Amino acid sequence: MLLAGDIGGTKTLLGLYKPESGARQPIAQREFHSGNYSGLAEIVREFLGQTNQTAEYACFDVAGPVIKGQANLTNLPWSLEEVSLARDLGLKKVALLNDLKAMAYAVPNLQAEDIYPINPGQPDPQSAIAVIAPGTGLGEAFLIWSGTGYLACSSEGGHANFGPADDKQAELWLHAFQQYGHVSYERVCSGQGLPNIYNFLRDTGYAPEPPEFAAQLASAPDPTPLLVKAALADPAANLLCAAALQIFVDILGAEAGNLALKVAATGGVYLAGGIPKRILPWLEDGRFMRAFVNKGRFARLLSDIPVHVIVSQAALLGAVLYGFDHLGMA
Repeated sequence: MLLAGDIGGTKTLLGLYKPESGARQPIAQREFHSGNYSGLAEIVREFLGQTNQTAEYACFDVAGPVIKGQANLTNLPWSLEEVSLARDLGLKKVALLNDLKAMAYAVPNLQAEDIYPINPGQPDPQSAIAVIAPGTGLGEAFLIWSGTGYLACSSEGGHANFGPADDKQAELWLHAFQQYGHVSYERVCSGQGLPNIYNFLRDTGYAPEPPEFAAQLASAPDPTPLLVKAALADPAANLLCAAALQIFVDILGAEAGNLALKVAATGGVYLAGGIPKRILPWLEDGRFMRAFVNKGRFARLLSDIPVHVIVSQAALLGAVLYGFDHLGMA
């Protein structure tokens, strides 16, 4: 039995799988709030106790870099190590991989119901593919063709310097720079980034903030869902939220285009993570693609690249597939 997990800064999703049942048919599956636990082992023990199941192997994707079998999560105070996890949990072997690598690993196995098209484009077979995922943080990855199949490669591109594309974004950069010093794309294009954009607009007097909404934000453990909900439900009545989401979409489009250029992703670009599938109407109205293709002489090349939103649990699927392939279970 394989225990697979998608370990994020906000939530942890665990599942149990058998190779004969396939990667899409979990024996059991549960979701946990990551911040309520001291570490992954505590969650795993609770999950196995709830399900009354056991596992021999485990594969976890984590929101952070994995180096020599060790990971420090970027947005969660956990340190994980393959050998110690296997020992502490009584497992034969544990594999850790970056969550974006897991998403990329899943891409060649995605089906029609897993994706939502933003730009049909003209895919170039066996060419590089890019994955960008705004969730709690901003993850990036890519796939390259090996000659017999795709190889998934992780990246920490979300922490590269944010490059403003217009005057308003330049003002946003300065506002964030004064707070953080280093302004990465993650600071303005993630679950952390959207509140930063909102606060910038509010602080610079873009529009008044209703007192009752300010109170809701102040008491919310995570303001991002409130901001998204308000912008989607009634943008005219929630000008700050709507403007913040517009800037967010512009920045996401620009950085997705940057990533596509850096890896020559003429095989396609996939938007993953928790936010894109929640804001589909704002991604398909043309704004995202205008920012995506706004690359001067390379606008035509980018306009031909297919862009899809992944609407399924791609990271968990990738972790399961990786576990089957690399832990001697397939």
